[in-house]
Amino acid sequence: MELKHHQLLQKLKHKQRELEAKEAEIRRREEEVRKKEEALAKAGVFLDVKNWPPFFPIMHHDITTEIPDYLHRMQYVAFATFLGIGIWFLAVIYLIIGVPGAYFLWYRPLYRACRKDSAFRFGWFFMFYMIHICFCIFAAVAPPIFYQGLSFPGVLSALYVMSRNGYVGIFYFVGFGLFCAETLLSIWVIQRVYRYFRGTGKAAKAKSRAARGTAMAAVS
Repeated sequence: MELKHHQLLQKLKHKQRELEAKEAEIRRREEEVRKKEEALAKAGVFLDVKNWPPFFPIMHHDITTEIPDYLHRMQYVAFATFLGIGIWFLAVIYLIIGVPGAYFLWYRPLYRACRKDSAFRFGWFFMFYMIHICFCIFAAVAPPIFYQGLSFPGVLSALYVMSRNGYVGIFYFVGFGLFCAETLLSIWVIQRVYRYFRGTGKAAKAKSRAARGTAMAAVS
């Protein structure tokens, strides 16, 4: 038993020495890479390692450590205008897809439901209008859950941009306010539609038919 215990300790010590040797080798290589990078930087040669955006790096970008302090403001403003191109591009996509999509998915069904008092179309409207409200709330907050970017002018995006450039951050807060207003108006609409549907639409007719059926059965 003692022999097995001794052999186990020897194996553990051997594994520990191997790990320590590997760690020392990794540290040695990292130090060599750092010295090479410093030497290249002194010679005016920079290694552009792709690091932005963080979730899918496609370019090298590090203003804080690579750009002189007195040029930070200019570089950040230029970066904001660069982001603006991509943000406007995504906004155009949202506009092209969102407007006709909303018309066919919930506005036209509501219009026809109110005109013909169709329970099916009311149900279709409620389903897609709830998705619309959830989208507005998501855009107003802009949490980095499904997508990490600045295409949504939510409060988190506004705070992030404001900490780097106040002028651009103001526009993001305006967008955040507009999405909040859209959310509140949408909640008001769906409440009114629901009250109508429950009070004077198909639900009321169904209740009256059931009441008449019960009355007929009682009389007969």
